[in-house]
Amino acid sequence: MNSDTLQKLVEKISVESFGQTFDYNATFNTRLRTTGGRYDLRTHNIDINPKMLTEHGVETLQGVIKHELCHYHLHLNNKGYRHRDCDFKKLLAEVGGLRFAPLSSNSSAHAYRYICTECGQPYLRKRKIDLKGYVCSRCHGRLKLQKEAMYK
Repeated sequence: MNSDTLQKLVEKISVESFGQTFDYNATFNTRLRTTGGRYDLRTHNIDINPKMLTEHGVETLQGVIKHELCHYHLHLNNKGYRHRDCDFKKLLAEVGGLRFAPLSSNSSAHAYRYICTECGQPYLRKRKIDLKGYVCSRCHGRLKLQKEAMYK
């Protein structure tokens, strides 16, 4: 799928799901890493992570597009367009958009697993931590490294 096809898909979804036109640009943005898409409040353009299509399929792509279109239409209608707003949550549920984008292959999993020596509370971390500076949040016991690079 190229940018022209994406633009037409976004315009089609906007008319079918929201009953309003989308008058700005929708493009693929390969620099997006941790999000499925982005709506720009200043330019009203939508950027979509291409991995939503290549790794997760058309249905996920459509869910991300609906999510970004919720931001777009609510913002232009002076309603609550943020994730925490009731207007946003209600409209997103009505059109069937995705609340959260699925993880892409480049997102790192938890590489380090620490465990409390007293109560056994596990802690998963992406980065290695200094065990002298941290204690268990439940019982204030000492932490120890249980598994390293197991979850990469």
